[in-house]
Amino acid sequence: MHREDIEAIYRNDSRKVFATLVRRLKDFHLAEEAMHEAFTAAMQQWPSEGVPEHPVAWLISTGNFKAIDKLRRRAKRDSLQPELARRLAEIESANQSTNADEIEDDRLRLIFTCCHPAIDSKIQVPLTLREVCGLTTEEIARAFLVTPSTMAQRIVRGKAKIRDAGIPFVIPSSKDLPSRLESVLTVIYLVFNEGYSASSGTELTRVDLSDEAIRLARLLSELLPDPEVIGLLALMLLHESRREARTDRDGDIILLEDQDRTRWNQALISEGQSLVRRALRTRRFGVYSIQAAISATHAAASHAGETDWGQIVALYDVLRMADSSPVIQLNRAVAIAMRDGSLAGLEIIDSILKRGELQEYYLAHSARGELLRRLGQQDEAIAAFEKAFSLAKQEPELRFLRNKIDSLR
Repeated sequence: MHREDIEAIYRNDSRKVFATLVRRLKDFHLAEEAMHEAFTAAMQQWPSEGVPEHPVAWLISTGNFKAIDKLRRRAKRDSLQPELARRLAEIESANQSTNADEIEDDRLRLIFTCCHPAIDSKIQVPLTLREVCGLTTEEIARAFLVTPSTMAQRIVRGKAKIRDAGIPFVIPSSKDLPSRLESVLTVIYLVFNEGYSASSGTELTRVDLSDEAIRLARLLSELLPDPEVIGLLALMLLHESRREARTDRDGDIILLEDQDRTRWNQALISEGQSLVRRALRTRRFGVYSIQAAISATHAAASHAGETDWGQIVALYDVLRMADSSPVIQLNRAVAIAMRDGSLAGLEIIDSILKRGELQEYYLAHSARGELLRRLGQQDEAIAAFEKAFSLAKQEPELRFLRNKIDSLR
Protein backbone atom coordinates (compact mmCIF):
# COMPACT_ATOMS: atom_id res chain seq x y z
CA MET A 1 0.00 0.00 0.00
CA HIS A 2 1.25 3.47 -0.93
CA ARG A 3 1.17 6.57 1.26
CA GLU A 4 -1.48 8.06 -1.05
CA ASP A 5 -3.81 5.13 -0.30
CA ILE A 6 -3.55 5.68 3.46
CA GLU A 7 -4.09 9.40 2.96
CA ALA A 8 -7.29 8.56 1.01
CA ILE A 9 -8.50 6.43 3.94
CA TYR A 10 -7.71 9.37 6.22
CA ARG A 11 -9.79 11.74 4.07
CA ASN A 12 -12.74 9.36 3.82
CA ASP A 13 -12.79 7.65 7.22
CA SER A 14 -10.85 9.68 9.79
CA ARG A 15 -13.98 11.32 11.24
CA LYS A 16 -15.62 7.91 11.47
CA VAL A 17 -12.64 6.70 13.51
CA PHE A 18 -12.71 9.89 15.58
CA ALA A 19 -16.44 9.62 16.39
CA THR A 20 -16.05 6.11 17.80
CA LEU A 21 -12.95 7.10 19.78
CA VAL A 22 -14.80 10.08 21.26
CA ARG A 23 -17.63 7.83 22.40
CA ARG A 24 -15.20 5.40 24.00
CA LEU A 25 -12.75 7.90 25.49
CA LYS A 26 -15.28 10.65 26.32
CA ASP A 27 -12.53 13.19 25.64
CA PHE A 28 -12.25 15.15 22.38
CA HIS A 29 -8.58 16.03 22.79
CA LEU A 30 -7.53 12.50 23.72
CA ALA A 31 -9.60 11.06 20.83
CA GLU A 32 -7.97 13.44 18.34
CA GLU A 33 -4.50 12.47 19.56
CA ALA A 34 -5.34 8.76 19.50
CA MET A 35 -6.74 8.99 15.97
CA HIS A 36 -3.59 10.67 14.64
CA GLU A 37 -1.36 8.16 16.42
CA ALA A 38 -3.38 5.31 14.88
CA PHE A 39 -2.87 6.71 11.38
CA THR A 40 0.84 7.21 12.11
CA ALA A 41 1.02 3.52 13.10
CA ALA A 42 -0.79 2.62 9.84
CA MET A 43 1.78 4.60 7.86
CA GLN A 44 4.54 2.60 9.53
CA GLN A 45 2.97 -0.87 9.42
CA TRP A 46 0.62 -1.21 6.44
CA PRO A 47 3.19 -0.73 3.65
CA SER A 48 5.08 -3.84 4.84
CA GLU A 49 2.36 -5.86 6.60
CA GLY A 50 -0.53 -5.12 4.26
CA VAL A 51 -3.89 -3.49 4.90
CA PRO A 52 -6.05 -5.21 7.53
CA GLU A 53 -9.34 -6.73 6.42
CA HIS A 54 -11.27 -4.01 8.28
CA PRO A 55 -9.02 -0.92 8.26
CA VAL A 56 -11.44 1.36 10.14
CA ALA A 57 -11.87 -1.15 12.97
CA TRP A 58 -8.07 -1.60 13.06
CA LEU A 59 -7.57 2.17 13.37
CA ILE A 60 -10.17 2.42 16.13
CA SER A 61 -8.64 -0.45 18.08
CA THR A 62 -5.11 0.93 17.64
CA GLY A 63 -6.21 4.41 18.66
CA ASN A 64 -7.93 2.98 21.71
CA PHE A 65 -4.80 1.11 22.79
CA LYS A 66 -2.71 4.25 22.25
CA ALA A 67 -5.06 6.18 24.52
CA ILE A 68 -4.97 3.47 27.19
CA ASP A 69 -1.15 3.49 27.15
CA LYS A 70 -1.16 7.27 27.49
CA LEU A 71 -3.58 7.15 30.43
CA ARG A 72 -1.58 4.37 32.10
CA ARG A 73 1.59 6.44 31.91
CA ARG A 74 -0.26 9.44 33.26
CA ALA A 75 -1.86 7.34 36.01
CA LYS A 76 1.53 5.99 37.04
CA ARG A 77 2.96 9.50 37.11
CA ASP A 78 0.01 10.80 39.14
CA SER A 79 -0.05 7.85 41.57
CA LEU A 80 -3.25 6.52 40.03
CA GLN A 81 -5.68 9.21 41.05
CA PRO A 82 -9.22 7.77 41.55
CA GLU A 83 -10.77 9.71 38.65
CA LEU A 84 -8.02 8.68 36.25
CA ALA A 85 -8.26 5.06 37.40
CA ARG A 86 -12.04 5.10 36.79
CA ARG A 87 -11.63 6.49 33.28
CA LEU A 88 -8.96 3.95 32.47
CA ALA A 89 -11.20 1.10 33.60
CA GLU A 90 -14.11 2.39 31.49
CA ILE A 91 -11.98 2.68 28.37
CA GLU A 92 -10.42 -0.75 28.82
CA SER A 93 -13.86 -2.33 29.22
CA ALA A 94 -14.98 -0.61 26.01
CA ASN A 95 -12.01 -1.94 24.08
CA GLN A 96 -13.80 -4.78 22.40
CA SER A 97 -14.62 -5.72 18.84
CA THR A 98 -16.77 -3.11 17.14
CA ASN A 99 -19.21 -4.03 14.40
CA ALA A 100 -19.75 -1.89 11.33
CA ASP A 101 -23.24 -0.71 12.35
CA GLU A 102 -21.89 0.60 15.64
CA ILE A 103 -19.16 2.54 13.84
CA GLU A 104 -21.66 4.04 11.37
CA ASP A 105 -24.00 5.14 14.17
CA ASP A 106 -21.20 6.85 16.12
CA ARG A 107 -21.12 9.84 13.79
CA LEU A 108 -24.86 10.34 14.27
CA ARG A 109 -24.39 9.99 18.04
CA LEU A 110 -21.68 12.65 17.91
CA ILE A 111 -23.96 15.02 15.96
CA PHE A 112 -26.67 14.71 18.60
CA THR A 113 -24.06 15.26 21.31
CA CYS A 114 -22.77 18.44 19.63
CA CYS A 115 -26.37 19.64 19.15
CA HIS A 116 -27.45 18.97 22.74
CA PRO A 117 -29.75 21.73 24.07
CA ALA A 118 -27.34 22.38 26.94
CA ILE A 119 -24.87 23.74 24.37
CA ASP A 120 -25.28 27.32 23.14
CA SER A 121 -27.12 27.22 19.79
CA LYS A 122 -24.44 29.48 18.27
CA ILE A 123 -21.85 26.84 19.11
CA GLN A 124 -23.72 23.68 18.05
CA VAL A 125 -23.23 23.99 14.30
CA PRO A 126 -19.54 25.05 14.33
CA LEU A 127 -18.75 22.33 16.87
CA THR A 128 -20.36 19.68 14.69
CA LEU A 129 -18.66 20.90 11.53
CA ARG A 130 -15.30 20.74 13.31
CA GLU A 131 -15.65 17.48 15.22
CA VAL A 132 -17.94 15.38 13.02
CA CYS A 133 -16.89 16.59 9.57
CA GLY A 134 -13.30 17.64 10.18
CA LEU A 135 -13.57 21.14 8.69
CA THR A 136 -10.77 23.41 9.84
CA THR A 137 -11.45 26.25 12.25
CA GLU A 138 -10.51 28.68 9.47
CA GLU A 139 -13.06 27.18 7.05
CA ILE A 140 -15.82 27.36 9.67
CA ALA A 141 -14.87 30.92 10.63
CA ARG A 142 -15.19 32.02 6.99
CA ALA A 143 -18.62 30.42 6.73
CA PHE A 144 -19.81 32.28 9.86
CA LEU A 145 -18.03 35.55 9.01
CA VAL A 146 -15.97 35.66 12.23
CA THR A 147 -12.24 35.52 12.94
CA PRO A 148 -10.57 32.12 13.39
CA SER A 149 -9.63 33.01 16.99
CA THR A 150 -13.27 33.80 17.85
CA MET A 151 -14.42 30.55 16.27
CA ALA A 152 -11.70 28.56 18.06
CA GLN A 153 -12.92 29.94 21.40
CA ARG A 154 -16.52 28.91 20.62
CA ILE A 155 -15.46 25.38 19.73
CA VAL A 156 -13.37 25.05 22.88
CA ARG A 157 -16.35 26.24 24.96
CA GLY A 158 -18.58 23.67 23.30
CA LYS A 159 -16.20 20.79 24.06
CA ALA A 160 -15.79 21.98 27.63
CA LYS A 161 -19.58 22.06 28.06
CA ILE A 162 -19.87 18.44 26.87
CA ARG A 163 -17.17 17.39 29.33
CA ASP A 164 -18.33 19.44 32.34
CA ALA A 165 -22.04 18.72 31.92
CA GLY A 166 -21.45 15.03 31.26
CA ILE A 167 -23.48 15.15 28.05
CA PRO A 168 -23.88 11.52 26.90
CA PHE A 169 -22.70 10.27 23.51
CA VAL A 170 -26.04 8.69 22.58
CA ILE A 171 -28.85 9.04 20.06
CA PRO A 172 -31.82 10.48 22.02
CA SER A 173 -34.83 8.37 22.93
CA SER A 174 -37.85 8.44 20.62
CA LYS A 175 -39.51 10.81 23.12
CA ASP A 176 -36.68 13.37 22.97
CA LEU A 177 -35.75 12.95 19.31
CA PRO A 178 -38.29 15.37 17.72
CA SER A 179 -37.29 18.32 19.95
CA ARG A 180 -33.63 17.85 19.01
CA LEU A 181 -34.29 17.50 15.30
CA GLU A 182 -34.16 21.06 13.99
CA SER A 183 -30.56 21.77 14.96
CA VAL A 184 -29.43 18.36 13.67
CA LEU A 185 -31.10 18.94 10.28
CA THR A 186 -29.46 22.37 10.10
CA VAL A 187 -26.06 20.81 10.69
CA ILE A 188 -26.56 18.04 8.12
CA TYR A 189 -27.64 20.56 5.47
CA LEU A 190 -24.67 22.82 6.22
CA VAL A 191 -22.36 19.84 5.82
CA PHE A 192 -23.98 19.05 2.47
CA ASN A 193 -23.67 22.66 1.29
CA GLU A 194 -20.00 22.80 2.19
CA GLY A 195 -19.55 19.71 0.01
CA TYR A 196 -21.81 20.94 -2.80
CA SER A 197 -20.30 24.45 -2.93
CA ALA A 198 -17.08 24.52 -0.92
CA SER A 199 -16.55 27.82 0.90
CA SER A 200 -13.00 28.21 -0.42
CA GLY A 201 -10.23 26.48 -2.34
CA THR A 202 -9.49 25.30 -5.85
CA GLU A 203 -12.37 22.82 -6.20
CA LEU A 204 -16.02 23.82 -6.47
CA THR A 205 -17.21 20.76 -4.53
CA ARG A 206 -16.16 18.26 -1.85
CA VAL A 207 -17.89 15.00 -2.67
CA ASP A 208 -16.90 13.37 0.64
CA LEU A 209 -18.89 15.91 2.67
CA SER A 210 -21.98 15.73 0.45
CA ASP A 211 -21.94 11.93 0.56
CA GLU A 212 -21.59 11.98 4.34
CA ALA A 213 -24.54 14.38 4.74
CA ILE A 214 -26.74 12.18 2.54
CA ARG A 215 -25.68 9.07 4.47
CA LEU A 216 -26.53 10.73 7.80
CA ALA A 217 -29.92 11.88 6.49
CA ARG A 218 -30.73 8.34 5.33
CA LEU A 219 -29.77 6.98 8.75
CA LEU A 220 -31.84 9.67 10.49
CA SER A 221 -34.87 8.97 8.28
CA GLU A 222 -34.76 5.34 9.42
CA LEU A 223 -34.68 6.44 13.07
CA LEU A 224 -37.32 9.13 12.63
CA PRO A 225 -39.31 9.18 9.36
CA ASP A 226 -40.37 12.80 9.96
CA PRO A 227 -41.57 14.75 6.87
CA GLU A 228 -38.76 17.29 7.24
CA VAL A 229 -36.10 14.57 7.46
CA ILE A 230 -37.54 13.08 4.27
CA GLY A 231 -37.73 16.55 2.71
CA LEU A 232 -34.10 17.30 3.52
CA LEU A 233 -32.97 13.98 2.07
CA ALA A 234 -34.98 14.71 -1.09
CA LEU A 235 -33.49 18.21 -1.37
CA MET A 236 -29.92 16.93 -1.10
CA LEU A 237 -30.50 14.10 -3.60
CA LEU A 238 -32.00 16.50 -6.15
CA HIS A 239 -29.09 18.92 -5.77
CA GLU A 240 -26.60 16.05 -5.94
CA SER A 241 -28.17 14.82 -9.18
CA ARG A 242 -26.77 17.92 -10.94
CA ARG A 243 -23.20 17.68 -9.66
CA GLU A 244 -21.61 16.30 -12.85
CA ALA A 245 -23.23 19.00 -15.01
CA ARG A 246 -22.24 21.96 -12.83
CA THR A 247 -18.70 22.34 -14.20
CA ASP A 248 -16.92 21.80 -17.50
CA ARG A 249 -13.77 19.73 -17.99
CA ASP A 250 -11.64 22.70 -16.85
CA GLY A 251 -13.59 23.01 -13.60
CA ASP A 252 -15.40 26.19 -14.66
CA ILE A 253 -18.95 26.83 -13.46
CA ILE A 254 -21.93 26.12 -15.72
CA LEU A 255 -25.13 27.87 -14.62
CA LEU A 256 -28.30 25.83 -14.15
CA GLU A 257 -29.95 27.20 -17.30
CA ASP A 258 -26.91 26.24 -19.41
CA GLN A 259 -26.31 22.75 -18.01
CA ASP A 260 -26.47 19.63 -20.17
CA ARG A 261 -29.43 17.97 -18.49
CA THR A 262 -28.63 14.60 -20.01
CA ARG A 263 -25.75 14.54 -17.49
CA TRP A 264 -28.14 14.85 -14.55
CA ASN A 265 -28.39 11.65 -12.50
CA GLN A 266 -31.88 10.35 -13.22
CA ALA A 267 -31.80 7.74 -10.45
CA LEU A 268 -31.22 10.44 -7.84
CA ILE A 269 -33.90 12.64 -9.42
CA SER A 270 -36.43 9.81 -9.36
CA GLU A 271 -35.71 9.02 -5.71
CA GLY A 272 -35.77 12.71 -4.76
CA GLN A 273 -39.09 13.36 -6.50
CA SER A 274 -40.63 10.30 -4.84
CA LEU A 275 -39.49 11.54 -1.43
CA VAL A 276 -40.89 15.02 -2.14
CA ARG A 277 -44.31 13.55 -2.90
CA ARG A 278 -44.10 11.45 0.26
CA ALA A 279 -43.24 14.49 2.42
CA LEU A 280 -45.90 16.74 0.90
CA ARG A 281 -48.63 14.13 1.30
CA THR A 282 -48.27 14.37 5.09
CA ARG A 283 -49.25 18.09 5.03
CA ARG A 284 -46.84 18.49 7.98
CA PHE A 285 -43.92 19.57 5.86
CA GLY A 286 -41.63 22.57 6.37
CA VAL A 287 -38.84 24.54 4.72
CA TYR A 288 -36.75 21.60 3.51
CA SER A 289 -39.69 19.90 1.85
CA ILE A 290 -40.72 23.12 0.06
CA GLN A 291 -37.17 23.72 -1.15
CA ALA A 292 -37.10 20.11 -2.34
CA ALA A 293 -40.34 20.73 -4.25
CA ILE A 294 -38.66 23.71 -5.97
CA SER A 295 -35.69 21.53 -6.95
CA ALA A 296 -38.08 18.83 -8.18
CA THR A 297 -39.77 21.40 -10.43
CA HIS A 298 -36.40 22.26 -11.98
CA ALA A 299 -35.65 18.55 -12.41
CA ALA A 300 -38.96 17.97 -14.23
CA ALA A 301 -37.92 20.26 -17.12
CA SER A 302 -35.95 18.52 -19.87
CA HIS A 303 -34.47 21.89 -20.88
CA ALA A 304 -34.36 25.36 -19.30
CA GLY A 305 -37.13 26.73 -21.52
CA GLU A 306 -39.61 24.21 -20.09
CA THR A 307 -39.11 25.33 -16.48
CA ASP A 308 -42.41 26.14 -14.76
CA TRP A 309 -41.37 29.47 -13.22
CA GLY A 310 -44.92 30.23 -12.12
CA GLN A 311 -44.91 27.09 -9.98
CA ILE A 312 -41.47 27.94 -8.59
CA VAL A 313 -42.53 31.48 -7.62
CA ALA A 314 -45.66 30.07 -5.95
CA LEU A 315 -43.52 27.65 -3.95
CA TYR A 316 -41.18 30.49 -2.94
CA ASP A 317 -44.22 32.44 -1.75
CA VAL A 318 -45.15 29.50 0.49
CA LEU A 319 -41.53 29.13 1.63
CA ARG A 320 -41.30 32.83 2.48
CA MET A 321 -44.10 32.40 5.03
CA ALA A 322 -42.00 29.79 6.85
CA ASP A 323 -38.59 31.36 6.27
CA SER A 324 -38.29 35.02 5.27
CA SER A 325 -34.48 35.04 5.32
CA PRO A 326 -32.74 37.38 2.85
CA VAL A 327 -31.29 34.43 0.88
CA ILE A 328 -34.79 32.99 0.32
CA GLN A 329 -35.95 36.45 -0.79
CA LEU A 330 -33.00 36.65 -3.20
CA ASN A 331 -33.80 33.26 -4.73
CA ARG A 332 -37.44 34.28 -5.08
CA ALA A 333 -36.35 37.51 -6.82
CA VAL A 334 -34.40 35.49 -9.40
CA ALA A 335 -37.45 33.28 -10.00
CA ILE A 336 -39.65 36.37 -10.44
CA ALA A 337 -37.11 37.77 -12.92
CA MET A 338 -37.43 34.57 -14.94
CA ARG A 339 -41.24 34.73 -14.84
CA ASP A 340 -41.92 38.47 -15.11
CA GLY A 341 -38.74 39.92 -16.62
CA SER A 342 -35.35 41.08 -15.37
CA LEU A 343 -36.54 44.50 -14.16
CA ALA A 344 -39.06 42.96 -11.74
CA GLY A 345 -36.37 40.79 -10.17
CA LEU A 346 -33.81 43.61 -10.08
CA GLU A 347 -36.16 45.87 -8.11
CA ILE A 348 -36.52 43.20 -5.41
CA ILE A 349 -32.77 42.57 -5.20
CA ASP A 350 -32.08 46.31 -4.94
CA SER A 351 -34.59 46.60 -2.09
CA ILE A 352 -32.89 43.72 -0.23
CA LEU A 353 -29.45 45.34 -0.61
CA LYS A 354 -30.85 48.77 0.32
CA ARG A 355 -31.97 47.30 3.66
CA GLY A 356 -28.33 46.41 4.31
CA GLU A 357 -28.95 42.68 3.91
CA LEU A 358 -26.67 40.43 1.85
CA GLN A 359 -24.16 43.22 1.27
CA GLU A 360 -21.34 40.71 1.88
CA TYR A 361 -23.00 37.87 -0.06
CA TYR A 362 -21.34 37.61 -3.45
CA LEU A 363 -24.28 35.77 -5.05
CA ALA A 364 -26.58 38.76 -4.45
CA HIS A 365 -24.26 41.05 -6.42
CA SER A 366 -23.65 38.38 -9.08
CA ALA A 367 -27.42 37.93 -9.59
CA ARG A 368 -27.84 41.70 -9.75
CA GLY A 369 -25.04 41.92 -12.35
CA GLU A 370 -26.68 39.27 -14.52
CA LEU A 371 -30.06 41.05 -14.49
CA LEU A 372 -28.39 44.38 -15.31
CA ARG A 373 -26.55 42.67 -18.18
CA ARG A 374 -29.82 41.34 -19.57
CA LEU A 375 -31.31 44.84 -19.34
CA GLY A 376 -28.38 46.22 -21.37
CA GLN A 377 -26.99 48.32 -18.49
CA GLN A 378 -23.39 47.36 -19.17
CA ASP A 379 -21.47 49.69 -16.85
CA GLU A 380 -23.75 48.95 -13.89
CA ALA A 381 -23.48 45.22 -14.60
CA ILE A 382 -19.66 45.39 -14.58
CA ALA A 383 -19.72 47.24 -11.25
CA ALA A 384 -22.02 44.59 -9.73
CA PHE A 385 -19.87 41.71 -11.00
CA GLU A 386 -16.73 43.44 -9.67
CA LYS A 387 -18.36 43.75 -6.25
CA ALA A 388 -19.22 40.05 -6.37
CA PHE A 389 -15.62 39.27 -7.42
CA SER A 390 -14.29 41.13 -4.37
CA LEU A 391 -16.43 38.95 -2.07
CA ALA A 392 -16.05 35.49 -3.69
CA LYS A 393 -13.63 32.99 -2.10
CA GLN A 394 -13.76 30.02 -4.45
CA GLU A 395 -11.41 29.89 -7.44
CA PRO A 396 -14.06 28.57 -9.90
CA GLU A 397 -16.38 31.38 -8.75
CA LEU A 398 -13.62 33.97 -9.25
CA ARG A 399 -12.92 32.65 -12.79
CA PHE A 400 -16.64 32.72 -13.60
CA LEU A 401 -17.00 36.33 -12.47
CA ARG A 402 -13.80 37.41 -14.21
CA ASN A 403 -15.10 35.93 -17.48
CA LYS A 404 -18.38 37.82 -17.01
CA ILE A 405 -16.51 41.11 -16.49
CA ASP A 406 -14.15 40.50 -19.43
CA SER A 407 -17.01 39.62 -21.80
CA LEU A 408 -18.86 42.83 -20.89
CA ARG A 409 -15.75 44.90 -21.49
